[in-house]
Parts: sequence; C-alpha cells; structure tokens
Amino acid sequence: MHDNPFAPAELATRVAAFRRLAAAQNLDVALISTPENIFYLTGLDHWGYFAPHLLIVPADGEMVLVTRAMEKVSVEKQVRNALFRGHPDTETAANLAGRILKETRPRRIGIESWSAGLSHGFAERLQASVEAEWVDITGLIDGMRLVKSPAEQALMRRAAAVTDAAAAAAIAAIHDGASERDVTAECQAAMVRAGGDPAGFGPFIRPGSRLGEEHATWGDGRYRAGEPVFLELSGCVSRYHAPLGRLVHVGGISDADAAMAETAKKAFDAVLAALKPGTTAGAVYQAWQDVADAAGLSHYRRHHCGYLVGIGFPPSWTGGNKVTGLRAGSDLSIEAGMSFHILSWLMGTGRGDYFVSNAVLLTDDGAEVLTRTPPGPLVK
Repeated sequence: MHDNPFAPAELATRVAAFRRLAAAQNLDVALISTPENIFYLTGLDHWGYFAPHLLIVPADGEMVLVTRAMEKVSVEKQVRNALFRGHPDTETAANLAGRILKETRPRRIGIESWSAGLSHGFAERLQASVEAEWVDITGLIDGMRLVKSPAEQALMRRAAAVTDAAAAAAIAAIHDGASERDVTAECQAAMVRAGGDPAGFGPFIRPGSRLGEEHATWGDGRYRAGEPVFLELSGCVSRYHAPLGRLVHVGGISDADAAMAETAKKAFDAVLAALKPGTTAGAVYQAWQDVADAAGLSHYRRHHCGYLVGIGFPPSWTGGNKVTGLRAGSDLSIEAGMSFHILSWLMGTGRGDYFVSNAVLLTDDGAEVLTRTPPGPLVK
C-alpha cells in the first residue's frame, strides 16, 4: 500500500469508459466515494480511506480528489490523473467538495448512494450545498470492475502465489496442540515474505467447533486431534485478492468426511466446466447443485457457490459492501476476464462435511484455477 500499480494509459482507458457511462445519464459531474472505485480510477492505494474521500469527475476536464490535507504527500506521489484538494481537520470533505461544486454550477450530479465511503451526514451536507438534480449511480463503476484487464489479471496471479505461500505455512504449523495464534503468525509472516500487501480481511483460521462464526478469526485456544481446522485466507497484491479455503483434519478423517471431500471436489470441477462466456451465474450455480443432488443431497442448498473478487479494501476482499454471487436463478452474464472465489461447501449435510475453495480466473481458454494448494483431504 505504497505505490500506484497502473500505467497512465490503463487509468486513462478506465476514466474514458466511465465518462461515457456518465454521459449516457446526462451527468455534468459524478462523485465517487467507494474506496475500491476511487482506486480503480486513480490507483490511490493507502490506508487513509478510513476518512472520507471524494473523487469529483466532471464531464470533461481534470478530476479532483478531495480528502484530508495531511494525505498530500501520499496522494501526490501516487495519483497522476487528478488534482488534490485537501481540507484541514477543522472542516469536512463535504464542506470543501461543496465549494468546488459551486464553482462549476452543475445541473445534474451523479452520486454513489450505497457507498461505504459516503456517510449519511456527508451526503446530506453535499446535497444541501449545491442546488442540482441528484442521480444515484451506485454500481456504475462496480460493473466496470467485474472484467479484469490483462494488467489486473497479472496482479491476481501474483496475489494467488501469496495465498498459496500463506496457506502452506498455516497448514505446516497445524498439529495436535498447536496454538491458534502461532498458526496465524506463521500464515501472516509467510504472506509478507511472499510479497503480499495487507489483505482486505482475514486470515480466518479457527477450530471446527467455531465454524459457524462466519467472519471470526483465531482465538487463544489450541488445536486438538479429532477436530478439523477451518482455513480461509487471501493474499493481496496492490489491492487484488485471490482467496482460497481448506479444512485441515488433525489426527485423522472419518470415512463420511473423506467421501464428502470427493463430492465437494467433483462439484468444484463442475463449476469450472460450467464457467463459460455467455452463460449465467444461475446456470453455474445449478451445475454445482446438480452434483450435490446426484450425491443424494437434494435437501441441501447454498446461497451461492462463489462470488466475484478482485479489488478489496479493509474490511473486505469482496470489493465493497456488496457480494456479487453465483446464485441460483441469477441472470448475471459471465464474461472472460471475470475472477471468482469458487466455493464448494458441503458442511452440515448430515452425511459428512467438507469444503474446498479457490480463486479462479475465466480466460478465453477456459477457467484457470489460480491457487494451487492441494485440495485435500489434508490430514495432520
């Protein structure tokens, strides 16, 4: 989180494409507040996003990035395609942005209403400062981000290598009596040494007894024989993430769980085969469900069998406050260049438990599994 990973031409292409979308909605100016979307258009990669940032994108002319004045050095080092306007902590970003907007007198303004970077007070102050027609443009840039450029795909592959290094270190550290903290320390040290940047969240490493604590992570306990260890993590390179998930069985695995592992892997392969340009997310999910049904698990349903990934800022690697999933009935069109966290999750089936997940990139040649950690069963 210290440099801009994109060439000027890459950013210029993105900004031009976004301006075309904005023009189609007759916008005089668009206000971007989602950290992932500001990064996508400018390449600003730092931890300053805890405070409001607003990227002002006029129909033509220079973009303006508004945030705290103390970020001047980082912003001017990294951002080459927007002017920086900093505000002191005695006023808000909304105050400064309002003054800038008044100078141009826009009649129609686009704003990301559903943005983690736009508080209710911030939005109210902005809208009160400028008399104009305000249009919700939530999702406009998010949709652009779904298909990754060659430069982004290269970053995804680098992130996957970091993921595998971290997973290998965690798996090697797990044994009967191993401290939860020691295992996580080995995992995180491996991430950094492999070239990783701070991830959006995780790693999630915890005993099977705490499996249902969805986004909880390590604790103060020790892993014991007879209980699986849940492992879900992602390396990060220049904000791009490539997650994977595994179960590590300590001391042995039951026949039921071993059989379920084979079903989970078969269902994962069915998703890979179904991922083709032009199909729908719903059809991909159905390919996964068909394998579960054929294995006698027609009672079992999941909310998705994966979701799109790429850019992520804390507290998430999902790309913002929304998860774009491969869900039953979804008509989302699948395209080459999309990248996914594919999860084949068969836990709580009543007939054995297993799951495996990987980062997957859809190329013109088919689905490429980016993370290479063995799918298991992994027994320590």
